[in-house]
Amino acid sequence: MPLPSVPRQLLAGLICSLLAHAALAAPSGAEAARAEIAQQAKAMEPALIEVRRDIHAHPELGDAELRTAQLVAEQLRALGLEVKTGVARTGVVAVLKGALPGPTVALRADMDALPVKESSGLPFASKSKGRYLGKEVDVMHACGHDTHTAILLTAAKILSAMRDRLPGTVVFYFQPAEEGAGELAADGKNTWGAKMMVQEGVMKSPKPDAVFGLHVIAGIPAGRIAYRAGPTMASSDDLRIRIVGSQTHAGMPWNGVDPITVGAQALVGLQTVVSRRTDISSFPSVVSIGTINGGTRYNIIPESVEMTGTIRSYDYGIRQKLHATVRQTVEKIAESGGARAEVSIIEKYDPTINDAALTEKMGPTLRWAAQDDVVQSALSGGAEDFSFFAKQVPGLFVFLGVTPRDQDMTKAAPNHNPAFFVDESALIVGVRTMASLATDYLYADAATAR
Repeated sequence: MPLPSVPRQLLAGLICSLLAHAALAAPSGAEAARAEIAQQAKAMEPALIEVRRDIHAHPELGDAELRTAQLVAEQLRALGLEVKTGVARTGVVAVLKGALPGPTVALRADMDALPVKESSGLPFASKSKGRYLGKEVDVMHACGHDTHTAILLTAAKILSAMRDRLPGTVVFYFQPAEEGAGELAADGKNTWGAKMMVQEGVMKSPKPDAVFGLHVIAGIPAGRIAYRAGPTMASSDDLRIRIVGSQTHAGMPWNGVDPITVGAQALVGLQTVVSRRTDISSFPSVVSIGTINGGTRYNIIPESVEMTGTIRSYDYGIRQKLHATVRQTVEKIAESGGARAEVSIIEKYDPTINDAALTEKMGPTLRWAAQDDVVQSALSGGAEDFSFFAKQVPGLFVFLGVTPRDQDMTKAAPNHNPAFFVDESALIVGVRTMASLATDYLYADAATAR
């Protein structure tokens, strides 16, 4: 029996409709990439944990990450990436070029540890030593940089296997000395890894269109992601004050100028810098003194007193005003007491500011990576030199919780503590996060360019 004939216009309409439905049903490049990332991250989880434990057992201070950098470089070269070592002394940079045209995205992990003696009792706990400020010290990954390195290495492995489908370029920054250099380098420079990497031009060739970073944190349930748009972490500046008076017998103070009394007055005056002279209606600020040193004997008024502290803020304008106000306060109080003040402010970390548009754009990516377990983070009084990367191009820095979910979050040992502990079940979330931030950004921008 012959089939009924179909009008040509109707047939064309049916074909277009079928093609449209097929296009809707087919996963987009980003969706297919997510599925592959999830599958590969799960498959690589045992190796991810093994690498993390190896790095944890062999921590190295800033500018001394020789073993870690070698491990990273070897694994990246095995992936066929373009690898450069010795960046900012001990850093590693790798470039993954996708087969398709598209934008460039950078992913960053820091590698250095801290002068802390580990008390975890784990079988892979650190027994390493290092040199810090001229002394031999115990060394521990008390801030989780071992996890950052392992997470980004695993993400690099997953993305490398997808290069024939990637639209654009991924640059991996394995950064040294986020916590500062362990010792002064031979050239006398003691700076932070990210700042030095920027100064050496790593963000110029290739220049990324966006940069992403992740930091594990205690006190947040394992696998939960916390982030916010705009100012996220504070700037950090070293404050050094020397009050110079005139030494004399403590029983005859009128024969000299007492720098201890003047220093005490300056310390009280500094408390008004934020509370009375700084607009904190938008963002808070902090001026804190951490050390006071002066004098050699109970009955001698010394010649000088030295104080050190920190200045923290979230806004560049407020930061500069704080510096000027601190100087004016200390110098004028010293002058009023007949003393002289030497005030030195060393700018260390810039405020970490998440680009608002980029943060909004990548929100769905973070929700996918954490399976919707995402919250807005509070402002952090800590500082991060990721800020130097995010000052060059739009950046997004997120936090990954690593405290076991059955633990009281308020009692978790914080970062930088000898008992700092990482629930390794969170690491796979970190891999999904870093890898999908790259692919989602690349595919979205490549689609826009078309």
